Amino acid sequence: MSIKERLQAELKTAMKEHDAILKNVVNLVRAAILQYEKDNKTEADEEKIVELISKQVKQRRDALADFEKAGREDLISQTNREIEILLTYLPKQLTAEELEEIVKEAIDRLGIDSKKQMGALMKDVMPKIKGMADGKAVNQAAAKFLS
Repeated sequence: MSIKERLQAELKTAMKEHDAILKNVVNLVRAAILQYEKDNKTEADEEKIVELISKQVKQRRDALADFEKAGREDLISQTNREIEILLTYLPKQLTAEELEEIVKEAIDRLGIDSKKQMGALMKDVMPKIKGMADGKAVNQAAAKFLS
């Protein structure tokens, strides 16, 4: 079942069960896909949909930090639930150890020895982990080895 088909099925389920958060998340993802397709006059493939969903996760994680600073427990729990829902559509997320292993292997293979070469490292690693981890996590993993 494609991600688009899953989104359609989840929307029906959310409406039947009166799950407002699930319904809103699914509608936002479907809207992002539709917007991409209209803007580019092409059908979004699975890889592009994963990229769009990853972007939605990143936006929510960024907002989560602001909610925590403001002490908004209601928004924190809602945003965490939205992130959980979005992650179900993405490939299995890498653990910190798996990510560090990938980063370490790339550092050794490319011969990177300073933070000045972070761009080359990111260029090499990001396509391999698309949808499985975000750039911030890669950056943190790389910092461990390049400090």
